[in-house]
Amino acid sequence: MVTTLCQAYLSALNEGDLDKVLSLFTEEATVDSPLYGEMPARKFYAELFEDTNRSVTTLMNVFVSSEDKPRAALHFHYLWTLSNGTDVEFECVDVFTLTDDKKRFTSLKIIYDTYPLRREHSECRQGEE
Repeated sequence: MVTTLCQAYLSALNEGDLDKVLSLFTEEATVDSPLYGEMPARKFYAELFEDTNRSVTTLMNVFVSSEDKPRAALHFHYLWTLSNGTDVEFECVDVFTLTDDKKRFTSLKIIYDTYPLRREHSECRQGEE
């Protein structure tokens, strides 16, 4: 069940479908991203999709916690085409906290090295102003 939820997340991310992505999160869910900071999931994905022309993810691993608080981590390769057409690629780990029934996400912590893409992302966002 958790693996299916995680695969649905990557699929919605690849499709750039805001409604599909948000349907996987609770209303009060938060996202902590190295580029965007910590914010409500609704705001994060709206900003991410505004900055995105295309997303292509390749799943490498899914890790599921056996602790009392359900968690899952996705390890994947991300080819991110920014809205200005610039491609950036990196490996990423998304660590999700899930609801007790494991049907939705309550929070997401995104982990990756921003150094190789920080300049391109900044230029893309400045070009939109």
